Amino acid sequence: MGRILAIDYGKVRTGIAVTDELQIIASGLTTVETPNLLKFLLNYIETETVDLFLVGEPKQMNNMPSESEALIKPFLKTLQKAIPQIPVERVDERFTSKMAFQTMIDSGLSKKKRRNKALIDEISATLILQSYLEAQKRF
Repeated sequence: MGRILAIDYGKVRTGIAVTDELQIIASGLTTVETPNLLKFLLNYIETETVDLFLVGEPKQMNNMPSESEALIKPFLKTLQKAIPQIPVERVDERFTSKMAFQTMIDSGLSKKKRRNKALIDEISATLILQSYLEAQKRF
């Protein structure tokens, strides 16, 4: 069994999280500058087996796509062209950034460390992945 890799896509940087090989535990992996994301993913799958790409789907409160969805759609086309053998699923990512920030507060990180937007993106990707894993357990 391969890993599930979650992507919290952003205009500037993208948070990445992955599961263990048994797809039980979600862990933050890194944050990548978005222009380097595809290269990072291609390099990653050379050394690790990935069964699924999980990409956050930003939505507004009325369930309509948020403005950032317009940035994600071209990336999804590029990703599916470059790595067609790995399926892509989307997961609602509403509130993950706020939850990530709260997680940083709850874990006792200093104000200086909480300003690290890259860490927020990585934690957000982990929350997206964890919510997906929890939803899969119900079925």
